Amino acid sequence: DADGEVSGAEHTTADTVRPALQIVRTSPGISVVSGAMVMITKRKDLGHNGIFIFADVAISPDPTAEQIAEIAICSAETAKTIAEITIPKIAMLSFSTKGSAKHNMVDKIVKATAIVRERRPDLEIDGELQADAAIIEEVGQRKSPGSKVAGHANVLIFPDLQSGNISYKLVERLGEAEAIGPILQGLGAPINDLSRGCSVDDIVNLIIITANQVK
Repeated sequence: DADGEVSGAEHTTADTVRPALQIVRTSPGISVVSGAMVMITKRKDLGHNGIFIFADVAISPDPTAEQIAEIAICSAETAKTIAEITIPKIAMLSFSTKGSAKHNMVDKIVKATAIVRERRPDLEIDGELQADAAIIEEVGQRKSPGSKVAGHANVLIFPDLQSGNISYKLVERLGEAEAIGPILQGLGAPINDLSRGCSVDDIVNLIIITANQVK
């Protein structure tokens, strides 16, 4: 009879996600589960009053272009429903901005961006963007002139799990940001995963989020 689940304080992400995939499965039209982190920073001039969504930070080690597109679409919904970001501005992150570097990893982000634009033309999205071009207005407008997202992004989509997981932990520890999550996206029910390094406040915050996700 449970409406949602919070796990992970004493279990690995794999042990949290595996039964969820076996029993609850993914939402209709979604093929990949991802983990989004709400990052609350002290820089109120960046993101949405200092708030960002980082994804994927927990699940997919090396997602395809199609999977990255799905992660971006799910993250936009998380931004609206969980972080109260009324207009998600999605940056598809890379080590390149608009062709400044050539590599198949860059090509994958370009393809993922195109897929999102085709499936969800209502979303504000740009890519490929370097991190500074995504969040710093001066840099963004210099590297991607005229973009509605560059320099103003509040949803950051990482190209792989390594970069996403490393980035959120560095921002949390070095930037003294508050990290809430990971919020699991793409599942058919609200099931969320804690880090084994979580605090009591982390547990309480994720319980509140999970309760708010229940429909």
